[in-house]
Amino acid sequence: MNIQHMPAFEIVAAESIAPARLHAAFGTAFADYLIGPFQVPLAQWPQFLARQGVDVGLSRVSLAAGEPIAFCLVAPRPEAGSWRLGTMGALPAARGSGAATALLDDFIARARAADARAVELECFAQNTRAMRLYQKAGFKTIDALYGYRSNTGAPRGAPATPPVVELADALQWLDACREAGCPLPLQVTPRSLRALPVRLQAWRRGDAQLVFSQGDDGSLQVHSLVDRRPAQRDADELVAALLALHPGCSVHVPQLQRHAVGGAALERLGFERLPLHQAWMRRSLSKG
Repeated sequence: MNIQHMPAFEIVAAESIAPARLHAAFGTAFADYLIGPFQVPLAQWPQFLARQGVDVGLSRVSLAAGEPIAFCLVAPRPEAGSWRLGTMGALPAARGSGAATALLDDFIARARAADARAVELECFAQNTRAMRLYQKAGFKTIDALYGYRSNTGAPRGAPATPPVVELADALQWLDACREAGCPLPLQVTPRSLRALPVRLQAWRRGDAQLVFSQGDDGSLQVHSLVDRRPAQRDADELVAALLALHPGCSVHVPQLQRHAVGGAALERLGFERLPLHQAWMRRSLSKG
């Protein structure tokens, strides 16, 4: 199938498509993705959707001749009054066919009909094709989301006693961040963190909290770092304690970190930004 000979497409509910077919279409669409091909096996597909906060009932798929050619996976965020575009993609042969644009227009229209105040998404800023599509649809960048890796040459200092908190308490604290004036992208919030197949640990000091895990190889993954105060001094202390208690271990922070709520602390402690970063984008649906 190619774009010149592609039949007319129709938009259907994603839940009407067998999971294996949707998974296969997703893999094909992201085979040439900016950060590498999609390699989540079918058995882990439900977990991937949960991590993205996807509601399959609200998600849509474009079909041509009965075959999936594009998809729009939707993650409603009632706590934020918005719908999040969890993931959108098109098979290579369908790019430029208008299928993705039609899905995006449908997504925005349905969010408005559901009385959402806004729609949001994250997109790699270097993905120029997608960025142009979203900007044309009225999305504007509200913040940059950076990824980091530890600089092995950074001083570790003396080990500190970590201020451990129970995970349930940590998740409740994260849920309260929006009301505290600290909005966060979905994947660093409890809804997404609960879907991770790892043992999460949480520390808190003052107005900052760190949620992380340690892999079998000893490497550390920071899943959520939030400091509600602009100076981020409490975040400094938490990250310094993590480095001190795990000397020599690599630390990775995915491209979900707002500079204003923890990124500055990471940079002060010698972390390096990853080459690619995401744009956190939003479009208001207010009628005023």
